[in-house]
Amino acid sequence: MGSTNDKIRGNWNELKGKLQAQYGELTDDDLAYQQGKEDELIGRIQKRIGESKDEVKRIIDNL
Repeated sequence: MGSTNDKIRGNWNELKGKLQAQYGELTDDDLAYQQGKEDELIGRIQKRIGESKDEVKRIIDNL
């Protein structure tokens, strides 16, 4: 478990708002978080914004 997953678990509502502000194409369904399914969440974001998994993690880590 990396720091990205810890950050998602710790304050997802705040991160979700920042991601939606930065990437308007992200929907609530894209950003629906279930504990233990962080990789699935990152995959949905990756697919929607067209970035690599590592880039999505970097974006989240830098929010």
